[in-house]
Amino acid sequence: MVDRRKTGVRAVGIGGVAGVRSGGRSGGRPTLEEVAARAGVGRGTVSRVINGSPRVSDETRAAVEAAVAELGYVPNRAARALAANRTDAIALVVPEPEARFFAEPYFSDIVRGVGAALADTDMQLLLTFAGSDRERRRLAQYLAADRVDGVLLVSVHADDPLPDLLEQLRIPAVISGRRSAGEPLAAVDSDNTEGARAAVAHLLSRGRRTIATITGRLDVYGAQCRLDGYRQAVAAAGLAPDEQLIAPADFTEEGGRRAMRALLERRPSLDAVFAASDVMAAGARQVLRESGRRIPDDIALVGFDDSAVARHMDPALTSVRQPIEEMGRAMAALLLRQIAAQGTRERPQLVLPTELVVRDSS
Repeated sequence: MVDRRKTGVRAVGIGGVAGVRSGGRSGGRPTLEEVAARAGVGRGTVSRVINGSPRVSDETRAAVEAAVAELGYVPNRAARALAANRTDAIALVVPEPEARFFAEPYFSDIVRGVGAALADTDMQLLLTFAGSDRERRRLAQYLAADRVDGVLLVSVHADDPLPDLLEQLRIPAVISGRRSAGEPLAAVDSDNTEGARAAVAHLLSRGRRTIATITGRLDVYGAQCRLDGYRQAVAAAGLAPDEQLIAPADFTEEGGRRAMRALLERRPSLDAVFAASDVMAAGARQVLRESGRRIPDDIALVGFDDSAVARHMDPALTSVRQPIEEMGRAMAALLLRQIAAQGTRERPQLVLPTELVVRDSS
């Protein structure tokens, strides 16, 4: 038996919780048998009405529904789920430290989208972090115990063992952000390459020619795609590639600061920076101000995500908007479809478009 308190799995309620009225003869929770007696039908008929079976007459359905309303009967979800070999729960797994989850708006937007998709269902959402080997082992135990019907994976690195574990356990899963062009799992992603290309093309259209980029972790496929988009735009402009204008980071504010310092040391005459996340752009802006560079007069700055960070920066940050909430909704919808299909091997790959939002920083 897996002790949930030791797994790091956290329950997040999605949607409302139905109230229970005490309308049965015992003064406690009304039973299926009491509903059947009140409606003058058998227990199986009540079950068919509650589960939406068409094999019930309109008159009988009305009688059962009236009895349900009078008694305040609420179906026993746990029993129904057990009978259907279901848990009515899905896990949202984030293989990152908790600090990064709460620091980056991306994750909260994903959760908001997932929650919206589940609001009208009976599914509960379990949030778990798996940023360390110990946490992954605990998660593996939890999943192997059939505690959830499916898994949503967010921010997965190329070498992460979790997707392979889900394949072995044959648990329905959808991943946010592909690990490669040949991602075998169902996935929802944004068009990272085109978003980055559009950002750099915008900087070029403003007359910038020495354009640097701060990348995310390059073991993340999305970060690789954003770097590819940068390279494509530079090449399309006829500019010679310059590896000294590329600084790797890790999607954190401190990583953006370190990368910006390195870029200024190597290319002090650069006139624009494309950061692969708004959070890294915020770190870069701090270093630029400390160095006396004005934004955008001396150096234009563009980010990626179009998060609240972008809107609240001074000057407001030009950024690539990816539809993060929509991605969360799409992930949940794909997963629910897999769960309902009970074992189908359908693995759709959904790539959503991005949009450049131009503000004062460029």
